[in-house]
Amino acid sequence: MAEFTLDEDQQQIQDMTRRFAQNELREIARDCDEEAELPSDLLDKVWELGFTHNAVEEKYGGYELGRSSVTAAIAFEELAWGDVSLAIGALSPLTMMIPILEYGTDEQKAEWLPKFCGEKFFPATSALMEPRITFDPVDLKTTVEMSSDSLVLNGVKCMVPLADQAEHILVFGTTARGAGPSSVEAVIVDRDTPGLTVGEREKNMGLRPLPLYAVTLKDVEVPRSRRVGGDRGIDYMRLLNLSRAALCAMAVGVARASYEYALNYAKERYAFGEPIASRQTIAFMLAEAAMEIDGMRLLAWRAAWRLDRHEDATRDATLAKMYCADQTMKVVDYGVQILGGHGYIREHPVEMWFRNGRAFATMEGLATG
Repeated sequence: MAEFTLDEDQQQIQDMTRRFAQNELREIARDCDEEAELPSDLLDKVWELGFTHNAVEEKYGGYELGRSSVTAAIAFEELAWGDVSLAIGALSPLTMMIPILEYGTDEQKAEWLPKFCGEKFFPATSALMEPRITFDPVDLKTTVEMSSDSLVLNGVKCMVPLADQAEHILVFGTTARGAGPSSVEAVIVDRDTPGLTVGEREKNMGLRPLPLYAVTLKDVEVPRSRRVGGDRGIDYMRLLNLSRAALCAMAVGVARASYEYALNYAKERYAFGEPIASRQTIAFMLAEAAMEIDGMRLLAWRAAWRLDRHEDATRDATLAKMYCADQTMKVVDYGVQILGGHGYIREHPVEMWFRNGRAFATMEGLATG
């Protein structure tokens, strides 16, 4: 039976990331959104929290403190409460590191994991999403042709975080179109590899500080040793479920930010001699938002709990993703409604959380934990 009482270590991690989110992310979130900028010094600050170091064995340069998807969900919620765009950008190296940590060969771990344990932010990312309306993460169009000594990749990816500065990109592609998740491979590609082109930065409604790019791969050839997992390959569905659990936790953070702001506003905003929170319509929206946030969190944690037990979490992660995407949009919309006309102007952050919250219905693979 799942037990979600935080232990002492988890409580400390929650407190630490909450303080960091309050003091570092919240302080700059609005300016970063206005300027569409992800500060480089922030990347180093988040790096110092040790999300990569703690998961890596000591022999590879890490602290070997252990890794838990539930604990990651707790921390990621707090960081996204601070600002989800900054959180995804700063945590993008995990999307390359964790597949290597989970499925890399001994040689791959020895070569790559030490890079994620340095003192400074190591720019690395992954490319999963593809620019089409019918995009399905278990039916990729990017292809991987394998020969005895090399891999050749062809396809187009979109929404690739930090692709302009990442030294390496973990690309997901299929060896047989239509064959489902069992045919998906993860391949490490250097950004300067011939045939790989990083396009212009995408202009999106939300996630404005997060640099997202299209990446085109045309006959990109890499050594077969760049296939994560070697001859064994990867368990793609587990990696996808890890990502979905992490993104759901971030969705909870965004929804909670909007709810808390709207709640405080409703208590302090007076109309006709009483706080608007006493009005039934406002009170019902606040109550529903509180219930949905708790439900979202439990779904995210349950998926993470199953992943920690190495159980099949596909159903749990999929349900969590669908529910969190819908309910986050509802909660952030309530935030705008409760503030009335003030909710639509940039003086208040609820319109920013509304724009960011909309992204969860489309995002796949942008975070993992």
